[in-house]
Amino acid sequence: MSAEPVAALWVKSNFSFLQGASHPEELIQTAADLGLAALALTDEMGFYGQVRAAVAARALDLRLQIGASVRLSSGQRAVIWVRQRNGYAQLCRLISRVRQRAPKGAPLLSRSDLLSLRAEGLSLGCVDGAAWDEGLLRALAERWPRDDLFFLLSDHRRPEEVQQQLALQALCKKHPSYRLLAANEVLYHHRQRRPLQDLLTCVRLGCTLSDLKGRQPPNDEHALMDPAQFRTRFQAWPQAIEAGLELTGRCAFSLFDLRYVYPSEALPDGLSTQDWLRQLAQEGAQARYHGRIPEAVMIQLDRELRIIEDLDYAGYFLTMWEIVRFCQEAGILCQGRGSAANSILCYCLGITAIDPVRMDLLFERFLSRERAEPPDIDLDIEHERREEVIQWVYDRYGRRHAAMVAVIIRYRPKSAVKDIGKAIGIDQNILHRLSRMLSRSQKEIGADLFEKAGLDPQSSACRVLGEKAQELLDFPRHLSTHPGGFLLGHEPVDELVPVEPGGMANRTVIQWDKNDVESLGLFKVDLLGLGMLTQLQKSFRLIARHEGKAYDLATIPAEDPATYAMLSRGDSVGVFQVESRAQMAMLPRLRPRTFYDLTVEIALVRPGPISGDMVHPYLRRRSGEEEVVYPHPSLEPILKRTLGVPIFQEQVMKLAVVAAGYSPGEADQLRRDMAAWRSKGRIEHHRKRLIGGMLDRGIQPEFAQRVFEQIQGFGEYGFPESHAASFALISYASAWLKCHYPAFFYAALFNAQPMGFYSVSSLLESARREGIALGAICVQQSDWDCSLEPMEGRWRLRMGFRCIRGLSRKHRAALEAVERPATLSAFVGQSQLPMQVLQQLARADAFSSYGLDRRQALWVLGALVEAREGALAMMPQENEVSFRALSPLEELAWDQDSAQHSVRCHPMALLRPHWQGLGFVPSGQLRLGQDGERKQACGLVICRQKPQGKVTFITLEDEEGFVNVVVWPDVAARYTLLVKSAQILAVKGRLQVASGVVHLIAHRLWEPEVNGPVAQGRSRDFH
Repeated sequence: MSAEPVAALWVKSNFSFLQGASHPEELIQTAADLGLAALALTDEMGFYGQVRAAVAARALDLRLQIGASVRLSSGQRAVIWVRQRNGYAQLCRLISRVRQRAPKGAPLLSRSDLLSLRAEGLSLGCVDGAAWDEGLLRALAERWPRDDLFFLLSDHRRPEEVQQQLALQALCKKHPSYRLLAANEVLYHHRQRRPLQDLLTCVRLGCTLSDLKGRQPPNDEHALMDPAQFRTRFQAWPQAIEAGLELTGRCAFSLFDLRYVYPSEALPDGLSTQDWLRQLAQEGAQARYHGRIPEAVMIQLDRELRIIEDLDYAGYFLTMWEIVRFCQEAGILCQGRGSAANSILCYCLGITAIDPVRMDLLFERFLSRERAEPPDIDLDIEHERREEVIQWVYDRYGRRHAAMVAVIIRYRPKSAVKDIGKAIGIDQNILHRLSRMLSRSQKEIGADLFEKAGLDPQSSACRVLGEKAQELLDFPRHLSTHPGGFLLGHEPVDELVPVEPGGMANRTVIQWDKNDVESLGLFKVDLLGLGMLTQLQKSFRLIARHEGKAYDLATIPAEDPATYAMLSRGDSVGVFQVESRAQMAMLPRLRPRTFYDLTVEIALVRPGPISGDMVHPYLRRRSGEEEVVYPHPSLEPILKRTLGVPIFQEQVMKLAVVAAGYSPGEADQLRRDMAAWRSKGRIEHHRKRLIGGMLDRGIQPEFAQRVFEQIQGFGEYGFPESHAASFALISYASAWLKCHYPAFFYAALFNAQPMGFYSVSSLLESARREGIALGAICVQQSDWDCSLEPMEGRWRLRMGFRCIRGLSRKHRAALEAVERPATLSAFVGQSQLPMQVLQQLARADAFSSYGLDRRQALWVLGALVEAREGALAMMPQENEVSFRALSPLEELAWDQDSAQHSVRCHPMALLRPHWQGLGFVPSGQLRLGQDGERKQACGLVICRQKPQGKVTFITLEDEEGFVNVVVWPDVAARYTLLVKSAQILAVKGRLQVASGVVHLIAHRLWEPEVNGPVAQGRSRDFH
């Protein structure tokens, strides 16, 4: 016979950061398995995990009560439970107010905070009631009814709790407005998590396990109990058990009851939101099509507007139109991307730049009646001006009606090993060694890690570290801010979800991430910073200033043969979306000749196309090596442009519609299920219908099976055509600029940093190889930005002060105000720059035009600054001291350390003569090699990649270009430390040459001996 039900009403998950040791989903699943009637998630001052818990509880039909644990500045603790919508709004506002008041300190309630709460829709439980002062208890009793005030009665099997329980009983008699409620503090779903909870306590307190004694719970009685255990534990207090069940029975609120109202827009007199949207759409269509709107566009536009009206989404589109209009008026380059580019309405409103009717894109990939989910529009904005747009949104809608979406920063292998290692007292040097060997994508922290680090994997420390760090993976670590996601509301946002200060000034962030927002069907506006838009805008402005020609994204010449020829050579450093090693290797094989080719290129080089076996068939068919065939004639119109190979998500959706009778909305659900098929097997639910539908339409069984296999293979990597096309537009623009205005392109690229795939030094080396004249940073010639100087019919690219480490925009005005003084002393006097900035300029050799080397300038600066400030009676002589000249390698190292680049030469140009006889072949000669030849190469490591955790790809850079090194797992295992951390690497191996693309298959790796410092930019590792 099963025990009568009970409720767990004081439960903390791992979203009580570093307190709870279980995920909300684990707690919900365990509660359901144990047969609990209800569970209250009461994390510390936050609703961070409530949506995850709500989704899990709904799936398991478990009653979830929302609540929070709070602390008062006077030391008391309480649990507050939500019973109704008005109580939920109250608690959201309270948490928001307290967190915004103490952003970096402990979020503690004041007495007045607690007394400000109204009893409507809330219940309050006092933890350790004897610690509450009489006055506060009476004040609460005057404001709250007896049904909603409790003293929490706990039994964690501690000796002192017996007396505490009796004291609480007496306190109830003294304060009859309060009742006892049985509730143990739950910190984990199962007792096995107790050791991890102890370690989390160490991390939170900044101590080791040996120092923790007495500061953590003394036993493992903080797990969920089944009803029989719970009733046995509290058998002396049956009324306290029933009080908890009564409380949950009075709960009449769920997160899914939230009714979200999108902010109302300022409308012209007499027009509804829908009317205004339709009018703007029609005006936009007239502008887009120059007064000659195709019939297909009008039909599709009317269809989209009707769907949007049915779903009541017009306000969302008006908001996006307003944001885009603000950007246009402020001269900020922006462009919508993603599935929004499937919408003709977005195109007519100027939100996106791709014509979906001309490209035959599927609207249902963006929005459908069947899905009935809010649309999701990503708006890319110049990254240096995005904050202007963000603050405009706050100003436009009000601080209480707009807040940014959160990102939950989770434990990854490096952070888990670091924190657990420190907690168990492992030496920092050992932890640093282990950290260097871990990658972000690593799934297992096992014995092989410790063996490679020279440690005994069987030692107790290594076993505990490996086991507990593994458990900690994916735990929430802290809250951060989404790159640009906004939640906007007609009602105050802080009545939907608690809001707290963001990491940047004048920003606020909600306690939910984008998945939480989507789970509740809330509207999110994404304003994302894109460095390449900044680069493009700066390129256009440089060209207009120096050559008097006006370009923008709409007026760049289309389908330029020279641009495609450059890309087909793999010459794409700095070009948006096609500058990675994999893209550079794909370009000579695909040889794009049209915009659509570039769209395919961008979609093909993704994490999964090779595993989906789509890349090679497409390339073979494109080159004529394989016949183009279709599973059925009816599918030819869908697959013709991609030569019979499904590459885009929209194609698979159309396959389901045409070949299996799916509605467009059902086809979008198929797309969603494809994305999850390996982990959840959802695609199997479609097998019977897909194959059966094709058979019903006369498609032969073998062809039907082939189509299904194509869809199944597609599942891991599906990429929307609209997204690829939006990116291809920016990619083409950046490629055209690189091809026709290379000096302008690189100047703008440097001025838009940080952005892109390569370091400043690698970009500069690419510019040098392309024949661009380079000028060093010089106080008499440089500006803050990199600039262009005319020279003999071409342009010299002069590096700017912005490249110097330690200089910020606050120093820009002082540097630009100086009128190129003739002496260093005059510069020091006019600029009034602080000593630290002057020293950075000296280290960057910016004073060489005064006849001073770096160390001479550093020597004399101290006296010049003292003289400027009146501490010396006379000015010193600027060239009165000399130092040993730096070696060429030292000069490069000083350049790199101070300014992230050197215009002198590549380090390998200086090192190569020292290695004569070692057989290192420059990259330029390697590109001329034959397949299978044995070669040796050496270069600076600028990139390490390990896609899907298998083969490692390392990119080396020398004075002639790049060497693409392939390291198979067995070789990587022999040279683990070199693969993960070497700055300069020598490789012996075999050439693999195919379609003009050369790889060096590594057999042996080593670090060559270097006599002197090696200038090295940052490497891009395992991104």
